[in-house]
Amino acid sequence: MKMTIYQLLWCVSCRIDCKEKIKSFMKILVIGGGNMGLTYAQSFLRSHIVTPDKMLILEKSPEKAAKITALNIGTVHGAPGAYIKDADLIIMAVKPQDCNSVFGIIQEWISPQQLILSIMAGIKMEKIKTALNTDKVVRAMPNLPAQVGLGMTVFTSTEEVTRIELVMVQNLLNSTGKTLYVSAEKLIDAATAISGSGPAYVFFFMQTLIDSAIALGFERSQAELLSYQTFKGAVESYNKNDFSCEEWIKKVSSKGGTTEAAFSMIDKNEVHASLLNAYDKAYDRAEEISRLD
Repeated sequence: MKMTIYQLLWCVSCRIDCKEKIKSFMKILVIGGGNMGLTYAQSFLRSHIVTPDKMLILEKSPEKAAKITALNIGTVHGAPGAYIKDADLIIMAVKPQDCNSVFGIIQEWISPQQLILSIMAGIKMEKIKTALNTDKVVRAMPNLPAQVGLGMTVFTSTEEVTRIELVMVQNLLNSTGKTLYVSAEKLIDAATAISGSGPAYVFFFMQTLIDSAIALGFERSQAELLSYQTFKGAVESYNKNDFSCEEWIKKVSSKGGTTEAAFSMIDKNEVHASLLNAYDKAYDRAEEISRLD
């Protein structure tokens, strides 16, 4: 039976020091030395849950491989080989469109006891199982802020992944921010549209404040400060109190005031409905990608 969140919490509550357990025996191979692959490798090391001697990275680009080697974060390989057999956890951090070619060149070294963690957008677990002839697959959707330790990662797994393995994976993912386990794989596509694409939505709204501030007479540096600090303060206020977003809007607004005037225009132009449609469009595209071969 697939693990529920309650089972996961039960597993977390048991007296197992997952960090020490990972450090004691787990060897990790990251396939793909791009931004996210490198983020994971560095976060795991920075959190002291793995050591460089147990970190392997496969990066086919000679230029990237040389740069990663200079960082001294693990053993870097430019081509697949028998060393893949030594990995307990294999992280697939390549572009989705490259997955078929990567599957083809690593399949011969994959064994059933190895755990596969995929962060490839749109690539379903069933496809990974079939391509690599393995059952233990975790699928995760991180987002850009993972690079600064403030990411949001939604993840799920096949039934064959054990509770202990899933908690270990969660500990690794937690090194890049917050995590959320879901039992339904379709929610990974939903997360792609919400938290995956979400930072771009936030940057868009920040830019609108910057543009407006400049139009009203502020210098660019001043406008950027106004926008950044406003977003940061609003998020911190939300985090440190139990008010909903609707309640916060009411707290900022006053009868006949500036915020009310702004929202009258927002309502008139149906901005809320338009944004919901935009998020739905992102989800539709995520589902389309997941159906591509």
